[in-house]
Amino acid sequence: MCQSCLSWYARCIAPYLVHAGCSAHAFTDMRRRLIPRAGGVVVEVGFGSGLNLPYYDAARVKRLVGVDPDGTMLGLAEPKSRSMPFDVDCIRASGERLPLADSFADTVVVTYAFCTIPDPEAALTEIRRILKPTGRLIFIEHGQAEGPRCRRWQERLNLIWGRLAGGCHLNRDPLHLIRTAGFHTVEAQRERFQLPFWQLGSHHAGIAIPLAG
Repeated sequence: MCQSCLSWYARCIAPYLVHAGCSAHAFTDMRRRLIPRAGGVVVEVGFGSGLNLPYYDAARVKRLVGVDPDGTMLGLAEPKSRSMPFDVDCIRASGERLPLADSFADTVVVTYAFCTIPDPEAALTEIRRILKPTGRLIFIEHGQAEGPRCRRWQERLNLIWGRLAGGCHLNRDPLHLIRTAGFHTVEAQRERFQLPFWQLGSHHAGIAIPLAG
């Protein structure tokens, strides 16, 4: 596919496909478990089309800042953002360069974004910077499968999948990324994706806190 076609697809088609796919029950069930636990000043990195918005607990959230580099996705999120019972600010920016002050957030939420962010290590460094020392990272991600057969298929599919799914990588290990970035996971859940999402491998969710120092 020519470069101009890829650019058009990424801008005009991929955001809607990602929105539809990430609205499936396999994803909403995990959102329902974890997102209500966010509180205080919340920053959501990889805000996308705002699919987490219905699951925030209005009694716990003081303010929400959604960060995403994709203007089309933020446009999809705008109507829902305006209807929330707390302040929602949407910022078009990358996870690797968050335009927020040090120790800004009580909670950072990242869902299905470490697979897509070009430099997840840099994004996690930024997340540590904007989190208060007592803050928490709530994450829900997919990544490397446990079984070697599925892992081999993930490697084979990774390039074409990324082009179709907005830059998503099938073969990253989100728990390893989080832990090596200076976080301690205080809670972690791991499940296996079932059909039709078997290629996404393992389903990870949990809470991590920044290590001192």
